[in-house]
Order: sequence, then structure tokens, then C-alpha cells
Amino acid sequence: MTCGRGPGKGHEDEIDGVLETDRTAEELGFDHVIASSHLPAGAAGGVTPDPVVLLSAVAGATSRIGLVTSVLILPLYHPVVVAHRAATLDRLSGGRLTLGVGTGWDTAEFDAAGVPFAGRGRRADEQLEVVRALWRDEAEVRLGVRPRRPGGPPVWVGGHSDAALRRALRYGDAWHGFGTDAAELAEVRGRLAVLGEEAGRVPAIPLELTAGLALVPPGFEAAVRPPGRPLGGAEPSAERVREELGELAETGLTACSLWLPVATEALPDALGWVAQEVLSHFSKE
Repeated sequence: MTCGRGPGKGHEDEIDGVLETDRTAEELGFDHVIASSHLPAGAAGGVTPDPVVLLSAVAGATSRIGLVTSVLILPLYHPVVVAHRAATLDRLSGGRLTLGVGTGWDTAEFDAAGVPFAGRGRRADEQLEVVRALWRDEAEVRLGVRPRRPGGPPVWVGGHSDAALRRALRYGDAWHGFGTDAAELAEVRGRLAVLGEEAGRVPAIPLELTAGLALVPPGFEAAVRPPGRPLGGAEPSAERVREELGELAETGLTACSLWLPVATEALPDALGWVAQEVLSHFSKE
């Protein structure tokens, strides 16, 4: 179980307390924290810090909790740079990094970076091939820093298209979705099974299923409007949240990233609610 921070309202000082919040998350027993990736300011001017830089700071402020990019927009970067940054953070954090990647959707972001939007899926495939080869020391170029773990950190591949699912099967350790309920997860799992059989993926190497889910705990107000249906619905209860997470787990979800889109000052209390009402329940199972 994990917790991710939602976007702020456009003030850089809103991330000044992120390290203390992540230390709180670690103390409460969360598995990992997530950091999203956008170059320009987000919706309504939300701040969007660099995920690798942010997670590097989190790594230095914590000792156990996992670090996940959710997701790094891979086509915006050179694959050698991605492989080197990820390897450095994986080594310095003691092997706590998970590299979540996606192809992006915002044409304005690609324009701002001077990177073509068209063909980004094909480029992402090529980039992951290069990144994996660099981590395994199988490329012509040798990285200046090797990852802590042989073969590099786990890779979560985002996206719902068939191309994204094929990418996850070929290069990923897990598929990474967002806002997925049990029925949608079952549909994705079925498509992965068909596409995996077509691609000849070895059944003994299962692809894990992960997802990010928005949650506004009872008694809290959303600072920004979460996309889609939040976990537990418009009026969630602890019982309903646990029930939906249980349904997802039964369908095959192995890791859940909770995005809590509440005000910054309310985040520690929201984390405490999740720890008491959700984490404590699943830790007993």
C-alpha cells in the first residue's frame, strides 16, 4: 500500500514540507511514495517538481520506504540520461527505486521541451530497450554508476492501449494503471493474457498489476477535483474503501498507490486515517 501527494495550488512552498510528510508516511507503515512527472505547471498552476530530484531528497530523509516515479514521461528524455539517473538513485537509496514510465498525453508539454509528440510510443519502446541493456551492462556505453540491484530497478509501465500493454509485457515488471476498478482490472488482465500469449511471454514470469487510486477520506475535503471516480465513491466510508481494495486484490492488484488530493496542511491527518482504517486492516491478512 502506498500514498502519493496530489498537485498543489501553484505555490512552490507547498512542497517545502514534503520530506516531513514522507517521513510520516514511512513511520505509519506505507510501502512507498510516488512522484508524478510534468515539466510545465500542472492543471490550475499546480507545482510539478522533477520526480527523480524529489525522490532523491526523500531517499535521504527516509530509510525504508520505496520510491516510485508515477510516471516518468519517458519520450521527453534521452534513454542514457534516464538509465543513469535511475541507476544513481537506486544505488544511493539502497535499492528502493521503482521506475514507473509512460508516454505522456500533453502535446503542449512536448512542444515546451522541443520533442516530437508523434511517434512517442515507438520511441518509448526503443528507450526501454536501451535502458534495460545499459542496466545489464549489455550496451556499447557503460554507465558511470551501476544500479544497486542486478538488472536495475523494477519498471512499471503505464497506459491502457494495446501498445502500452505490449510494452509492459515486453519491458516491464508490472502494468501500472490509474483509477481502475475491479471490473476494469479484470478486463486489462484478460487483454494482457491474450497479448502475452501472442508475444510468447513465459507464464512463469508473471506481470504484476499495479494502480493509482484517488481517495478523499471521510471528513476531509478535496483541494483539487480528482479525475474519475475516487476510491469509495463520492461519500466513502472505511468499510467501503476496504471492500473495494479487497475486490481489487482478489482480481490481481499487487500494489495500490493512493493519491490524497487534500490540502497540504490536512495531509498528515489524512495519512493517519488511511493507516488506521486501511493499512491496519490489510496488514492483518
